Amino acid sequence: MITTGSRAATDRPPHLTRGTLLAACLSICAAQIGVALGAPLLGVIQRDLGTPVAALAWISAAFILPTAILELSFGVLGDLFGRKRLLVAGGLLVAAGDIISATSGSLIQLVTGQAVAGLGAAAIFPSSLAVIVAATPEAATRARALSSWAVSLAFGSMVAPLVSGFTAEHTAWGWAFVPPAVLGLVTAAIGGRFVLDSRHPAGRRLDWPGQLTIAVALLALLYAVIQGATDGWSSPHIVIAFAVAVVGFAGFVVTESRARAPMLRLELFRVREFSAAAVVGLLALFGFIGTAYSLSIKLETVLHVSPLQAALPFALVQAVPLLATPFLPGLLQRVRPRTLLVTGLLSLAAGQVWLARLPGEVVDLATMAGPILLLGVGFITMFSSLTAVAVGAVDIADAGTASAVTSLVRETGQSLGPAILGAVAFGTAGTVLARRVVDSGLPPEAVGVVRTVMAEGGPIAVADADLGPLSATAAPLARAALEQGLDLGMYVAALASVLGALVAAIALRPRRLASPAPPTVAHTQG
Repeated sequence: MITTGSRAATDRPPHLTRGTLLAACLSICAAQIGVALGAPLLGVIQRDLGTPVAALAWISAAFILPTAILELSFGVLGDLFGRKRLLVAGGLLVAAGDIISATSGSLIQLVTGQAVAGLGAAAIFPSSLAVIVAATPEAATRARALSSWAVSLAFGSMVAPLVSGFTAEHTAWGWAFVPPAVLGLVTAAIGGRFVLDSRHPAGRRLDWPGQLTIAVALLALLYAVIQGATDGWSSPHIVIAFAVAVVGFAGFVVTESRARAPMLRLELFRVREFSAAAVVGLLALFGFIGTAYSLSIKLETVLHVSPLQAALPFALVQAVPLLATPFLPGLLQRVRPRTLLVTGLLSLAAGQVWLARLPGEVVDLATMAGPILLLGVGFITMFSSLTAVAVGAVDIADAGTASAVTSLVRETGQSLGPAILGAVAFGTAGTVLARRVVDSGLPPEAVGVVRTVMAEGGPIAVADADLGPLSATAAPLARAALEQGLDLGMYVAALASVLGALVAAIALRPRRLASPAPPTVAHTQG
């Protein structure tokens, strides 16, 4: 059923209006800016709010988790009650969340704002795509519209780090959240006035048990990983959180296997190629977003480069998919998705290892351009082919569900990337610093001071604290330990990319794949 405003338009075929396309493109741009906005700001936020570095993972996770948890359910809500309402509500939520974030004076308020904006993004991602698809029955028209949608998404990814870097360098960092807030309001206004509404309620229903169990499982797992790095892995509340996560995931599998209308169709995982694509997506986004997090902390918090200088590598990474988008359809038609997938993952791994091996004092963009370009090329090559593999592995009737499921898995990976790699990096840095302080020959009193500071704020606090004459010895040791830990995090990210390439090479058999599907640009860049 297609409607414009409140009137049914059943007397004519659906037609994509300029207002609908404009609202869809602006909304996806606003949502994607939110995905990529936070990484270049982490260092200045940490210094301004005095936040433990490990806890900074909550800033990205708070935005991404609602999308991972609720995107499938929001897709059902759009089918039931109309995608136009969801698009308008998403724009308003993005604006509200970014206003909360812009006025933050504490980590709790900032995380709350990011969570609200993430709810808006979770509503926008499926609804912005659905209003285009519902209004374009002709393949050629749909292809052109989806190309505009994908370019808008890629543009949001590219401009986000420049916005955050420029505002943090010339004004207060909170101003970085104002442009997406304004864009969210504009999107809601245009969507409410011009969007051609559509819905498809037949056979659709919300899966409340599945939604609840997956939400509990992911939240508990993320809490345990992030807080375990600071509170200790054997702490009772961390052990309980891991247990809750295990029970939640088990409950999710049970409820989905019995549900009449499950949000996640488990039988799809019986298809070997589809399961492999899901695993590859999880590993690839885990490593890619984790690398962005590690690089941001290294540049701003450890090396203290300016926010704009720290933002330039992220903008370059995001510019590659934007520039490559016009060439991807032809590339996918000439080269097997499996080959592109393995090549893209190995390119990601090479870029991650290269970044980890750069000397600590290297911060200029020219020296970092090589690994940054490898990351950008690897990401867009990997992701475009990953969509083709996932959709081509199942029956055409399940293509939409397959795409949604792989999106859920990828977003879970990018939620866990900063959390796990942050835990690896700062746990390693703490261990290395504790050992090097003892081996430095400092008197016991000085060692005790360093240990006290580290217990309260971690190695970052030791690197930045004014300890008088002691800082001349302690600060360089802390920075060296942090670089070692963050480099180890990038090596772990590279290992995840290599494992993904191995899974793709072994499990994805070309004879069982259908014709390549058109590429889709991910809303997962950070």
